[in-house]
Amino acid sequence: MPQMAPIGWLSLFIIFSIAFMIFNMMNYYSFKPSMPKSNLSIKVQSMNSLNWKW
Repeated sequence: MPQMAPIGWLSLFIIFSIAFMIFNMMNYYSFKPSMPKSNLSIKVQSMNSLNWKW
């Protein structure tokens, strides 16, 4: 059974790590949450109530 040199394992680990990071970044940035318009207006109203007028 042939053995791999340590540099072979290192390059394999680096390649798979980069592929894993690229895959996760593509999944993270391709997801766009949809917020209904009603939730947005409720959120703005609740933020306005937090502004104290001293």
